Amino acid sequence: MHVSREWTTHANNTRVSSAYLKRHLDHQIHGHESLHIEFDVLLSSSSPPKSRKSSTTTTMSADRARLSLLLALASQASSRSQQILMDLATESGKYLLPRRFESRNLEEALMSVPDLESPEFRVISRTDRYEIREVEPYFVAETMMPGTSGFDFNGASQGFNVLAEYLFGKNTKSEKMEMTTPVFTRKAQSDGEKMEMTAPVITKRSRDRDKWRMSFVMPSKYGADLPVPKDPSVKIKEVPRRFVAVSAFSGYVSDEEVKRRESKLRDALKSDKRFQVKEGALVEVAQYNPPFTLPFTRRNEIALEVEWKQE
Repeated sequence: MHVSREWTTHANNTRVSSAYLKRHLDHQIHGHESLHIEFDVLLSSSSPPKSRKSSTTTTMSADRARLSLLLALASQASSRSQQILMDLATESGKYLLPRRFESRNLEEALMSVPDLESPEFRVISRTDRYEIREVEPYFVAETMMPGTSGFDFNGASQGFNVLAEYLFGKNTKSEKMEMTTPVFTRKAQSDGEKMEMTAPVITKRSRDRDKWRMSFVMPSKYGADLPVPKDPSVKIKEVPRRFVAVSAFSGYVSDEEVKRRESKLRDALKSDKRFQVKEGALVEVAQYNPPFTLPFTRRNEIALEVEWKQE
């Protein structure tokens, strides 16, 4: 009796044919007639073939529905994951798959620039040592850097962090703004100078020759309607349209390198037939890349404001 019930249960679960089960039981119970009878009764008391087929079809339909639902949920989860990854890749790609400037030599050909917003400009002329640009107006957020160097690690880090806090929410609107490039480090002009805050970050030295200012270019979509900084050391200024002579170089920036390249740029501009260095122009340095960028792929620019020569 125990054997026939076990096989009957097995039959219901696996839906094997009664003929197959009978043959199997014949072999297992060695001709016990009562077990044969009971097995036949159990089989005959089950649903008729048509009902079993209908039940099986219903079960299979339910299983397929569950499977379809699981696949749909998995697909939806996969789509969301893919979208998140795509969004991350898009942002990371701005750094990992950067855009490039038109290069004049092998050094510039290896340089890369993150695919972030930068001030708009038009190239007026190019030589093998520099190019003249007409730069459109833009806004900057700037801060005075501590010490007398614009490029020592501590001073640069402090200036950068102050500006980054403003950009990422330390303002009256608690608004997070998009990063731009480059960062400008420049010898500071008078307080009346107007500058924009977009990429690059600019560091500029003050007229007393012992102070530098760092500035972030502001996203152009804000125009003059920028959030007010909570930190009083951060100033919002507008940089007017101007002409600048620009020379690009790779590697890390130092005070000595800036002095050397400024001297070379001033010498080169002496022979320019159309432009001359504007009186009182102070050097500024643009750095386009994040700190983890390899030195030989970094793009830095040294710039001097110029003007048309009088005929």
